[in-house]
Amino acid sequence: MIANTLLIMPKAMKKSLTAFIYFVLAASTLLVFWQVRNFDFTNYDDNLYVYENSHVLNGLTADNIFWAFTTGHTGYWHPLTWLSLMLDCQLFGPNPGRIHLVSLFLHVVNTLLLFAVLRKMTGALWPSAFVAALFAVHPMHVESVAWIAERKDVLSTLFLLLTLAAYVGYVKRPSVFRYLISLVLFAIGLMAKPMLVTLPFVLLLLDYWPLKRFSIADCQLPIEKNPKSKIQNLKFTQSFWRLIIEKVPFFVLAAVSSVITFIVQKVSGAVININALPLQDRVANAIVSYMRYIGKMVWPQNLAVFYPFDIGNFTYLQITLCAILLLVISIFVIGFGRKQKYLLVGWFWFIGTLIPVIGLVQVGAQALANRYTYISYIGLFIMIAWGLPELLSKWPQRKIALGLSMVIVLTILGICAHQQVSYWNNGTSLFTHVIKVTQDNYFAHYGLGISYKNLGCHQDAIESYKQAIRINPDYDEAYNDLGISYFILGRYQDAIEAYKQAIRINPDLAKAYNNLGNACLFLERYQDAIESYKQAIGIKPDLAEAYYNLGAAYLKLGRYQNAIEAYKQAIRIKPDLAEAHYNLGKALVAQGQIYEALDQLRQAIRLRPDCPDFMNDFAFLIITHPEIKNRDVNEAIGLARRACELTNYHNPAMLGTLAASYAAAARFPEAVDTARKAIAIADSANQPQIKNIIQHHLTFYTQGKPYIEPAAAPFSDAPKP
Repeated sequence: MIANTLLIMPKAMKKSLTAFIYFVLAASTLLVFWQVRNFDFTNYDDNLYVYENSHVLNGLTADNIFWAFTTGHTGYWHPLTWLSLMLDCQLFGPNPGRIHLVSLFLHVVNTLLLFAVLRKMTGALWPSAFVAALFAVHPMHVESVAWIAERKDVLSTLFLLLTLAAYVGYVKRPSVFRYLISLVLFAIGLMAKPMLVTLPFVLLLLDYWPLKRFSIADCQLPIEKNPKSKIQNLKFTQSFWRLIIEKVPFFVLAAVSSVITFIVQKVSGAVININALPLQDRVANAIVSYMRYIGKMVWPQNLAVFYPFDIGNFTYLQITLCAILLLVISIFVIGFGRKQKYLLVGWFWFIGTLIPVIGLVQVGAQALANRYTYISYIGLFIMIAWGLPELLSKWPQRKIALGLSMVIVLTILGICAHQQVSYWNNGTSLFTHVIKVTQDNYFAHYGLGISYKNLGCHQDAIESYKQAIRINPDYDEAYNDLGISYFILGRYQDAIEAYKQAIRINPDLAKAYNNLGNACLFLERYQDAIESYKQAIGIKPDLAEAYYNLGAAYLKLGRYQNAIEAYKQAIRIKPDLAEAHYNLGKALVAQGQIYEALDQLRQAIRLRPDCPDFMNDFAFLIITHPEIKNRDVNEAIGLARRACELTNYHNPAMLGTLAASYAAAARFPEAVDTARKAIAIADSANQPQIKNIIQHHLTFYTQGKPYIEPAAAPFSDAPKP
């Protein structure tokens, strides 16, 4: 056999061969996935995890680290995943290509670790290499690597494999320290993704094979024919319970993680109402999904990021056949499991590690997901890698046949995986592909609509949303985003109808009330807008945008104190909402609280140092408001000049503020020259109102006087969708 050949191989040659395998595994993985370095974010959860998540974008700060350990954002408690993404942004900024490469690096490390751990446990070089290679390039694993939001997959698997490595070290050389190391690594892994809760069960399987820690695992004789069976059974029982007790701390950690996960998902609404999906449907879907996972391992075609829960499309005969197949395979592996132990271990690795995500407790609307196989397929790969050589053990040409077959299979899988990776380039390519390979996939049409919206193609977005609604008429999110696209196109009445339909379907959809308020605000139906914002706040008291928009509505009605209170609430919930600080400053100016207003405007500029409007209005307030004493004209000049730089000196209003700043510093020739440039630009841009205002200011500068007025220029108060 191959293993025997390796035993007589010179040590130096074995080391060289092992090093070569490591190189090939790493190189082939990089070859398949290297294209991700040029990929963008997708609009499927990447916004929640990175590009719209201020905690992640701002990197590793004390506040963000505290947030990572206390948040249930996205329906998971996985602080390690948040910290890893924060570190990426700390090092590279919000650069999707670099973040993709970090995930790829973790996948490469996982591949090499899997090979090392299997080889250390079994001593079998080629079967271990084959499992690692299948793990590296199987198309079903593309989702876990090429999707930034699935950083939790590659990161948690890293710690799973490190836990296994530490556990094997503990088994071979038992010590409290090695045991604690494996326990700590497991705890860290759970903080990356709670799917690792099945690891204690996996450790028991590995105790059976290949670690062979059960005392009579090789006993074949029944009690009546084996006079020593009672003693053997006693030893087996003692060994079994010793191993169980050894795993108790692991099971405790798994139980704690499970409780935390269930609570977080319940609070976040990720767990679907049990009445919405009856138990019999969930059980049927679980049975069918197990067989679909096996089928996609053998024939990985029509892979999609989302498979709708479609148990109604399966007949009772199909469900029954799937159940019988699962039962037959289980009986088969149990029957042969005493001799071919890898069969039992591989099968129950696959079955067991999928239990948390098989849908008995339904999280999300998907029937199954490719990413769930990242760990689970290892069990099936073990069955194949050890089973085929043994099945062909009597065939003289088996080594050549197996080697050639391995190369062909891995090459085909690698080509398929490379193609599958390409679909993850951006949201448009991803969801376009999903629509092609699935039927009536409402979520894919919705995702494509979001992608079009992000590209500014709102008419295309509207058509995609309508397709999603055609397939799923109760899709509240699609109606809400349909309303947003109508709103952006200025079709406010259509937007209002879409928002109202979303609310009729889901009366607790706070963002639909918020968006309905925005449409009413643009139609100057201020009281209706206020009522809608209050409805949103009543449903979701921490919705900062609704408080912000409520403040804008109050500001339109001249209810400045109400506006101030609303903006302060928005800032309390979301301190980094620069627009809230900015508009709070406006409301404070209207109430005569000038210095408090300046503080808020400074905060807005600090949070948005690239916003010329904030700088311009702050500078204009400093130099023109009559109640301000000891004006810092140099600060005003600096901010006004920076605002002009950001607008390439093409904005006449900002040039007018720069001119007023020069006049406040008694630099009247520069003020006159800048004001005249502003007037010329306003004239060519057909902006007569701004032209007339600056001409009025110019009359002061030509007399050697700065311009002072009783109130600041009006600020922008557009609502936030």
